[in-house]
Amino acid sequence: MDSRFDYRQATEIAAVFRSHGVRYLFIGKSGAIILGYPDTTQDADIFVEKTTENCQALVAALAKLGFPLTPEHRAEIERGKDFVQLRYGPFDLDLVFAPDGIETFAEAEQRAILVEGIPVCHIDDIIRSKEAAGRVKDRESLPRLKAFRQWWMERRGVK
Repeated sequence: MDSRFDYRQATEIAAVFRSHGVRYLFIGKSGAIILGYPDTTQDADIFVEKTTENCQALVAALAKLGFPLTPEHRAEIERGKDFVQLRYGPFDLDLVFAPDGIETFAEAEQRAILVEGIPVCHIDDIIRSKEAAGRVKDRESLPRLKAFRQWWMERRGVK
C-alpha cells in the first residue's frame, strides 16, 4: 500500500465527512496539495471544528472510513484534544483542533476555498500555521509554499 496522501483519499474523506455533517478543513501540506501544490505528504491534515456535536460526528465518520479507534483516541477526539494522530487506519490522518497561527475555526472557514466539494484552508492560513509551528520541516518548506502562494494568487487574478 502506498502511504502517501492522494486526492482519492481527500475525496473519500470529504464524502464521508459530508454524510456525517462533520465541519472540517484540510490544512497543512495536504491542504496545499489539494490547492495544486506540487509535492507529496505522508498524511492528511484535518482542522476540525471543536464542538461536542462535531467531535461525535467525527468519531462516527472515522469509523465509516475504517479507522478502528481505541478508547483513548475516541476520548481524545470527543474532547477535541489539540492534536490527534491516527496511524493505524486505512491511511495516516492528523486531526488538528487548535492549529498554530489560526485563531478560530470560524475565521478559517470564512477564508476557506472549496475545491471540487473539498473544503481547504486558504493558502495564507496554511502558511501562517506552518510559520507559527516553527518546526524545522515547516521552515524548510515555507519558501516553496510562499512561491506557490504567489503563483496560485496570480492564477486566481489576485495581486
